[in-house]
Amino acid sequence: MRLPPELPPALAAWLQREFLGATALAWGQAALAALLSFAALVLLRRVLVRRLGVLAVRTVTPVDDVLLELVRRTRTYFLAFLALWPAAAFVQPGGRAALVLRLLSVLIVTVQAAIWASVAVTQVIEARLRSADPAAATTLGALGVLIRLALYAVLLLLALSNLGINVSALIAGLGIGGIAIALALQRILGDLFGSLSIVLDKPFVVGDFVVIGDLMGTVEHIGLKTTRIRSLSGEQIVFSNGDLLESRIRNFKRMAERRVLFNIGVVYETPVTKLSTIPDLLRGLVESAEGVRFDRAHFKSFDDFALTFEVVYFVLDPDYNRYMDVHQQILLGIARRFETDGIVFAYPTRTVYLKSEPAEPRPTPPTTPAPAASPSPGG
Repeated sequence: MRLPPELPPALAAWLQREFLGATALAWGQAALAALLSFAALVLLRRVLVRRLGVLAVRTVTPVDDVLLELVRRTRTYFLAFLALWPAAAFVQPGGRAALVLRLLSVLIVTVQAAIWASVAVTQVIEARLRSADPAAATTLGALGVLIRLALYAVLLLLALSNLGINVSALIAGLGIGGIAIALALQRILGDLFGSLSIVLDKPFVVGDFVVIGDLMGTVEHIGLKTTRIRSLSGEQIVFSNGDLLESRIRNFKRMAERRVLFNIGVVYETPVTKLSTIPDLLRGLVESAEGVRFDRAHFKSFDDFALTFEVVYFVLDPDYNRYMDVHQQILLGIARRFETDGIVFAYPTRTVYLKSEPAEPRPTPPTTPAPAASPSPGG
């Protein structure tokens, strides 16, 4: 840059003197550019915090909350580092100064990136916790720790690579060590990831009534390794999370309505005229119950000792006690109506028919003539 001619010669000479590969004038211009850039960045951070704070209050989405925390947690030393970029247009230090600046830049960027990553993970986990059940807090907290560790490891490897260190051997060693640890802790890691799957996918939550194989009960606790269920008979059943996800889970808590199917058998002696009226009779009795949607009633089959009718209806409330109350009401109504109409319920019976045959005459045995008497001597 050409200096004005009215400057004193001594000042002009000092401004043209070089320090660390650049003139004093260039260093002054770089310092001015850095100060102005730093002030602009600080002002921009303050404006963004204010605007995003207002937006976060108005909306319910977590995106603006995450952005607000990212801006708030942007460190001042990081802004100072960014302010050096405009200054680099005036001076380009070399040698040891350039090496020191490079080390500082890698360190500052890595630390700020780690802070941003931690903030983002924390905000996402907290957003999930607000809509999750209390039992998921432990699992989500563990998930956050694992994600942070993974991000810190990646950032550390990137920092070492930018510093010129060959990280290939380190990555290979970490990979082999990770495989060995995973094999040694296969069971524990399987349960841990099973816990994460339960929390994120939510096949059930605390308070749900589930059936797993031949076991059933209410979910009490979802932990990092096990899930605990309170059975109907009172004892606590403990499942490992890995085994639990490999089973077929029936979640009755999420039932919207309950389908009911039952059969009724009447005796074969029932007249056909009465048989034809039974489906409509059953329909009317089911529809008379409250909170029920009738589906069908049909004469189903000729069974061994009964003429069988099949009835299907839906209870609109999934509660089991409500279902039993409704079903009891319907069955009692059927029993009363059948008694009134003279329709007899069938039950396992066996009819034995006895047939008498006329007795055959017995053959008369042949008679044998008596022997003649022999004359006595001397007669």
